[in-house]
Amino acid sequence: MPRQLLNLFDYELEAAERMEPAYHAYYAGGVAENLARDDSRAAFERLRLRPRVLRDVSSVSTECTVMGTRCDSPMMIAPAAMHKLAHPEGEMATARAAKRAGVIQILSTMSNSAVEEVAAVGHPLWFQLYVFRDRAISEDVVARAEAAGCQALVLTVDVPALGLRENLARAGFEGAPHLDFPNFSGPGAGGDVVHHAAHTFDPGLSWKDVDWLASKTRLPIWLKGILRGDDAAIGLEHGAKGIMVSSHGGRQLDTAIAPVDALPEVVEAVDGRCEVLVDGGVRRGTDVIKALARGARAVMLGRPPLWGLAVDGEDGVADVFEKLRFELENGMMQCGCRTLKDIGPDLVV
Repeated sequence: MPRQLLNLFDYELEAAERMEPAYHAYYAGGVAENLARDDSRAAFERLRLRPRVLRDVSSVSTECTVMGTRCDSPMMIAPAAMHKLAHPEGEMATARAAKRAGVIQILSTMSNSAVEEVAAVGHPLWFQLYVFRDRAISEDVVARAEAAGCQALVLTVDVPALGLRENLARAGFEGAPHLDFPNFSGPGAGGDVVHHAAHTFDPGLSWKDVDWLASKTRLPIWLKGILRGDDAAIGLEHGAKGIMVSSHGGRQLDTAIAPVDALPEVVEAVDGRCEVLVDGGVRRGTDVIKALARGARAVMLGRPPLWGLAVDGEDGVADVFEKLRFELENGMMQCGCRTLKDIGPDLVV
């Protein structure tokens, strides 16, 4: 009997059955003992909501703006490498679904579709950047993203070295030589993202490189991978326009603090000077409420869109966001919130 796809957990189970096991392991795994990955989810489960009653929720809106862009809901597609591991149309299918859902997509440097092609879909698009040892490659990538019409650059700052991806060794993941990375033309390794991370990403990245990047683009720069308030404040001093609280899906440092637990400290540190986004473990509409109550402007989803993509391509990704938006609306009604502005810190403990 076919599985009913009622929520994001159902999509995750279905994707595991449909995907090639090694490719699924690449998406699903964390690092070392997977403690950081699992705690990102558990952190949301530890938080509890304090609903208000009798607030007239006959009309509820999930609309918001992120960096001035109107979105149908406070959800975004987090950057993730190699969408074609899940579906042959890869990031193009994801982009069309993002347009249907009215959400921002953040395209990975390591995508299997070129930024120009994805941008042509005509939806709000940001570009995630890894800084290469060869700065000329990074400069070219930035110029292409800007020329394609991306609205922001997302600098990933939490990969000084690749995390202990023991799960990939156990699963026999050896990259995907049939895929390529059309956003850059660095040293070849086919679709071996692990090779690129180990040999081409710059481990010497420092705050001066944020200044360097700002000198190379007119786009606003967001820093992704911040888990401390002091780092967020330093980032703003170096010209960052937004902060993304993230543990890289629990794929970098095992036992790192869960992003939603780190969120209040970061929000306090930036003190209204920029918008703050968060990812990691978001699976329910109530998770979105909890993140917003703790100060996030919106949440980013990494794995769930990939599960939707693996199950049903563009339609699967769109359905993942529709289910989550429906759950968010339901949760808002039960918490007495007509708009996202009604979601405050008093709602969560």
